[in-house]
Order: sequence, then C-alpha cells, then structure tokens
Amino acid sequence: MRGLSTRSQVERFMAALGRAVRQPTRVYLTGGASAVLLGWRETTIDVDLTFMPEGDEVFHAIAHLKEELGINVELASPSHFIPAVPGWDTRSAFIAQEGPISFYHYDFYSQALSKIERGHAQDRMDVAAMLKGGVVDGSQLLALFELIVPDLHRYPAIDPESFRRLVAEALERR
Repeated sequence: MRGLSTRSQVERFMAALGRAVRQPTRVYLTGGASAVLLGWRETTIDVDLTFMPEGDEVFHAIAHLKEELGINVELASPSHFIPAVPGWDTRSAFIAQEGPISFYHYDFYSQALSKIERGHAQDRMDVAAMLKGGVVDGSQLLALFELIVPDLHRYPAIDPESFRRLVAEALERR
C-alpha cells in the first residue's frame, strides 16, 4: 500500500499523465482527488478517476505512474455507486489541460449524492464542504436526486427511501 496523496502529488500525477498520453482524453477526478485539489482536506488515500475515451495508452500510463510516483489510483466514478445523474458531464468543472488531457472534477452533484449514499464519515465531511463552499446548492441537489430515483432499482443495495432520508439529513446539517 502506498502512502496518502497530497495536492502536489495529485498535480504531479496529472502533469505526468499529460506527458505520457498522446490521444486527446477527458479525465474526471472524483472523491479525495477533488477534495485535496480544492483544499477541503490535506490528503487522500487514492486518486479516483474515470476517463473517456477508454484506451490502452491511458491504462498503461496509469499503471506505470502509480508505481513511479508512489500513489494509489482507482478507476471509480459516482456512477459506479448510484445512477448517472443527468447532465453530469456538462456540470463537470474544468481543472487543467496537461498535454492532450483535459482534467475535470466529476460533477459535484454526482459526487455529493454518491458520498451521501455511501455515508462514511469522511464522505459526510466532504458533502458539508461542498455545500458550505457553494459548489453544490441544496435545492438543486434535491432536484437531481429526484431525477435518479426512477433508476435506483438498478442498484439493488440502495433503498430509495433510506437514501432520500440521508439526502434530507445532509441538507439539514449544512
């Protein structure tokens, strides 16, 4: 297991990935990577990301760079945990261009809903930071939650009513 990653380590990874890849690619950072880049916390266990288009060049580069830089990289996105929130790609915030790679924060509303559903202590703190920092608006978060409710049956571990209560509790805590 590699150590925790700081903002500078995430930025070094982004720059190195931009140098290693030739194909134009969109990389969406999520979870702890977004949190450390925005200063919500100092470190993250791993750099969670997803990218499009998927290509072997990026997979090989990630495998090499995680060893070279001593960081943990996970292929993950909110849609692995909850239904894709409509419009997530257009709400994803641009971070930087490194070579042919455009880096984005995966849609903060999707991140917040995914974190609310998982319910870990760090996730709750991240959601509070999103709400306090204004990257997520409570009424919009609730509206987007309602848009994914019809697709929750595709995620059998999620109880829609329990999830709805967790969203309401997160909005009350802000």
